[in-house]
Amino acid sequence: MNIEELTTVVVDTGFHLHKDLGPGLLESVYECLMAELLKQRGLSVERQKRVSFEYQGLRFDDGLRVDLMINDLLVIELKSVEAVAPVHRKQLLTYLKLLHQPVGLLLNFGCATFKEGCQRVVNDHRNLASSRLSINQAGHV
Repeated sequence: MNIEELTTVVVDTGFHLHKDLGPGLLESVYECLMAELLKQRGLSVERQKRVSFEYQGLRFDDGLRVDLMINDLLVIELKSVEAVAPVHRKQLLTYLKLLHQPVGLLLNFGCATFKEGCQRVVNDHRNLASSRLSINQAGHV
């Protein structure tokens, strides 16, 4: 499954979860539910994946954790807040850079509608022609 198909499955799963349960639950509940629902759809899911990185010769093995890593390809950052802050997109983009991954999804289940809370963040991802979810190629959404 390529990254575009993968993002479609994740967005569809998140949409149905939000439609069925709505906003108001803790982020950890949405994380657990998303992980299980995605596993049921045949995807490999890691929760709270450690992000190791090096900076100026120093190695950090426990400094960061990704909410969900799907098929070792797609990073998911989950929130359950009324509105995401610009720092949340920057946080996800930093994870993508450190992991050398092309695409991540910022899913906020705290919004009134899932569409309001679903943002795609790209890290120098070039194969966007086939994506219906693409916003731009510059790393912004």
